[in-house]
Amino acid sequence: MAQVKITPRSDDYSRWYQDVIAYAELAEQAGVVKGCMVIRPHGFAIWEKIQADMDARFKATGHKNASFPMLIPMSFLEKEAEHVEGFAPELAIVTHAGGKELEEKYCIRPTSETIIGHFFSKWIDSYRDLPMLLNQWCNVMRWELRTRIFLRTSEFLWQEGHTAHATHEESKEEVHRMLQVYADFCKETMAMPVVCGTKSAHERFAGALDTLCIEAYMQDGKALQSGTSHDLGQNFGKAFDVMFQDQDGKRDYVWQTSWGTSTRLVGALIMAHSDDDGLVLPPKLAPIHVAIVPIYRKDEEKEAVVTEAKRIAEELRADGLTVEVDDREGIKPGAKYYEWERKGVPLRLEIGPRDLESKTVMSKLRVAELDERGRPQKVALPIEDIGVHVGRLLDEFQEFLYERALALREENTVSIDSWEEFVATFADGKSKFVYAHWDGTEATELAIKDATKATIRCVPLPGHGPAPEPGKCIKSGEPSAQRVLFARNY
Repeated sequence: MAQVKITPRSDDYSRWYQDVIAYAELAEQAGVVKGCMVIRPHGFAIWEKIQADMDARFKATGHKNASFPMLIPMSFLEKEAEHVEGFAPELAIVTHAGGKELEEKYCIRPTSETIIGHFFSKWIDSYRDLPMLLNQWCNVMRWELRTRIFLRTSEFLWQEGHTAHATHEESKEEVHRMLQVYADFCKETMAMPVVCGTKSAHERFAGALDTLCIEAYMQDGKALQSGTSHDLGQNFGKAFDVMFQDQDGKRDYVWQTSWGTSTRLVGALIMAHSDDDGLVLPPKLAPIHVAIVPIYRKDEEKEAVVTEAKRIAEELRADGLTVEVDDREGIKPGAKYYEWERKGVPLRLEIGPRDLESKTVMSKLRVAELDERGRPQKVALPIEDIGVHVGRLLDEFQEFLYERALALREENTVSIDSWEEFVATFADGKSKFVYAHWDGTEATELAIKDATKATIRCVPLPGHGPAPEPGKCIKSGEPSAQRVLFARNY
């Protein structure tokens, strides 16, 4: 099996990202369908794990799944002027069907606030119908000019939560609650730290009063918006006449929220953890937790070694782990090691005749400390209670990846007060997480972006980023109440 070398991150980060995806067999460009991707089984298995974990979290907070049409009448989008204006450049429009031109055009959903608003107006009449807490797992289409697999494609998979409430206070609590669900998922399952904050008015979701987000640090210093939660106010309630009667008999418009994440989380996973040898996956999202490679030189050794490898695999599977026994013929052990490493399998076990005698297996984590010879360290594990030992290693590896990602972000996070230093930080395509003062105006925000390609990722929520302190805007010198997070972004 040919061992194709992955482009080093230091040589070409974009090429490295594409190589990791290709050699891990995660996805590829659709080619015949502009801007779209084909998610291959290994990549889709990661998405299924993301979906299962998040779905359980949504249901634990009282949300129920539903499904709505992917075709949305154009008249629906036009009811909320700011919404349609924000999405107009990205819409894919259906004008003909059944061999005839349609009387009303449809768009392929870029998001579902409008059509769900329509059905909310049919389902909600009283305060007893509230809160209504729904979520939808589906595909959407936004006609992107520049695409990158997982990060930005014309069609992608996602979840979109939509809720309706009796008061603005309740809906704002929902917006913050679901943002925290996202942040907890990223930390606990993706082993990826995020900054929670509020988007600037310029970056706000079209049609929302406010947008909250989680921003993750990628290894090249750029930020990746990994989830958003929107306070829609009564904008869509008024547009679609979603009214309810309160306990005093008065009628009012509902207060709505929407929130979403997508398959760009797979891209975040790649860029937060992977290395020049290929994909690195936290155990909680790895489709395959353990790869067992039987090693033997003589045919008479094969049966005993493979039999024990399969017995160990069954024991680990009984503990809820996904295990592959790689007993393929005609492939050298080194080639097998390389294949499982580039696919991001967290732990490899090797077993041979000597291991049978010593009643141990050799283990190697996907990211391992180096031994005295400068090679990735292998550790002997007792075969007895193998599930306990493997479980401990996987738990430690999950925590290690989070701590490593957090340390990398902290090493590349700075507070800056001078415009000269700010410009130098983002010169020549470089990026870091930069906390700096901003005067709160869109004109200054755009001037900073034009000069440096750095954008305001968010205004950090309490407990995220530096404590609020007054200062002067990095660009205009005007008063500023607190520092905001700047970075180049995907």
